[in-house]
Order: sequence, then structure tokens, then C-alpha cells
Amino acid sequence: MNTDFLTLATYFGERDRGARGLVADELLDLYGSQRIAASVLLRGSEGFSQRRQMRTGSLLSLSEDLPVVSIAVDTRERIESTLELVLAIKHRGLLTLERTALLDGESTAPLPGADAKLTIYAGRRERVSGVPAFVAACELLHRRGVAGASVLLGVDGTRDGRRTRARFFAANTQVPMMIVAVGAGELIAAAADELRELLREPFMTLERVRVCKRDGRLLAKPHELPGSDAGGLPLWQKLTVYTSESTTRDGRPLNLEIIRRLRTSGAAGATSLRGIWGFHGSQPPHGDRFLQVRRQVPVVTVTIDTPQRTARSFEIIDELTDEHGLVTSEMVPAAGALDEPERHRGLRLARHDL
Repeated sequence: MNTDFLTLATYFGERDRGARGLVADELLDLYGSQRIAASVLLRGSEGFSQRRQMRTGSLLSLSEDLPVVSIAVDTRERIESTLELVLAIKHRGLLTLERTALLDGESTAPLPGADAKLTIYAGRRERVSGVPAFVAACELLHRRGVAGASVLLGVDGTRDGRRTRARFFAANTQVPMMIVAVGAGELIAAAADELRELLREPFMTLERVRVCKRDGRLLAKPHELPGSDAGGLPLWQKLTVYTSESTTRDGRPLNLEIIRRLRTSGAAGATSLRGIWGFHGSQPPHGDRFLQVRRQVPVVTVTIDTPQRTARSFEIIDELTDEHGLVTSEMVPAAGALDEPERHRGLRLARHDL
């Protein structure tokens, strides 16, 4: 397990433009030229930014300006050198840096006494014994008692430094997808070892999280973090809610109600990503099926904010997930607004023992 890796995530709008065209294309061109080990571009379904601008696919007039998230993973040295080039693409949005560990060919050691998040980057058309690899992976994770897993389909990305993007008339075999699983550290570690044998050359990373809620039951409060670390560097916090699109609250999908309430409360931002397969809690793995009237796909909603505002956001999320959903908390050691690049050059990672 190589612990000297970083995940660089950017949150912005699908139609945002930089000096040379769409920001999404500029970022993925950059990740390709820098030969980033793994990256993926995900199209969101709903969200809002620090300026309270709402982006949604549920309104026809706004359906062409969905939120998007780009995620890049590589060694700390390569991500930090790429960061300066990312900041040169001036546009609005949010950037975060998070520490991560790359799972190599050795047996995975569990994080002692902690919950964990396992992220698997794989090609969308990979298969295992005649079934899609993501279906086989979710079945294994569910059998092993992992709290939840969601499959997020990429539309662009890199793998081993090579860029692949989705095209209409193409098999899109190697266009990346993400499988995100969370649960007890020892269960995640055991499942990771089995997945390494099941999948073809999987690129897998491991991060520390806290599972706060499962199926409406409160297991633990989010981490209580100060506003900054001992050296004065600001700390940030991420809440992630795993639900299904078919789950409703007050007559609307639960993820939409979460975003509406967070926006009204003054949260800095939130983004919902619609998956294609997955499970959380006691549900078996599920997704869209032919001739199905009601969508059963998983939805992942992410909000990143200061620890103080995160505490208020969790109160809202706790109320809305009183019966359904899986909720996790993570520390984010570095974050900044993309339209203020001068403030974030040489962005330093805060430290805090969870």
C-alpha cells in the first residue's frame, strides 16, 4: 500500500469555459498530457455552488448546464505539479486535495479501528464470467457485508496515463468508471484483496472515513474538527449521502430535498451524482432494468464546507435520512475556489488526527 498519493477533485459547470474552450476538455487534456495515473469526469444531476447558482437536469431550460466533477489520482509529486496547471485554467468552481493510499499487489491491511472508503477505477465494459465487472464487484462487496457501494459512470478520463472518452459510435470499453464502497475497515480490506483477484488490473485507492448513518440509524456523529490545524492551515469537511433515486421525501427524490434544504440553509455547495448500479444498507445491489417504470439507480450527494457549517448541514441531513440512506464524514485537508487561483498557489495540506 503506497500512502504517498493524492486525489485532486474539481467541481464546476458543464458549460463553463476557459481560454481554450470548455473547462472539462481543458482539464482532461491536461490530465492526459501529464499522464495522470487515473482520472475520471463525472456528470452530475443536480447541485449548487458557493454563489447559490443552481444546476439541475430536472428543468428543461437548465438541462444543458449540469454540474460536473473531475477526479485525478496520482503520486503527491505529480498531483502537486499538475495543480499549478489546473489553477491556470481560470474558471469558477471548487478544488479539493485529499490524501489517499494506492492499493498495490500486496495484501491490504485494514485501517485499525476505522471505517474506510475503497475507490475502484475500471473500464466500463470490463466483464467477469460473462457479467459486467461492476455488477460482479457490487455482489462481492454486498456478500462481504460492506455498508454500501455505488457505481458512477465516467464520460472521459485517463487510465495509466492514457486518455479515453465516451463516443456515441464506439464500444467505450476502457472509458473509466468509479466504484465507491464504504464500510468497516476490516471488511473493506478483505473485499479489496478479493477484488484484486476478481478484476483485471484494478486501480484501487483507500481513504479513511466515518460511517455516520445506515438505514436511518445514527451510528456516529461526524468528526468534530477545528477551523484550522495546529499550524493555522484551514480544515474542511465532506459529507456524502448515498441514497436511491426512487427514495422520496415530501413527494420529491430524497437527494433533491437534501440539496434544496442545504441551499436554503446557506451551505457552501452540494452536488448529486447519479449512479448506474449499487446498494446501501440492507438493500441488495440494484440499478436500471429494461421496461422499469421507476428508476432504481443509486445517487451520491456530496457537500464540502467548513467544519462549523458542516455541523449545521449534518443536522439537516440527519433529519432527512431518518429512514433511508448511508451517510459518511471525511476530513478534507485542502480546498479553494477556482476563480481565486493566486490564493491557492502552493496549496498546503492541513494535518489533523481524526
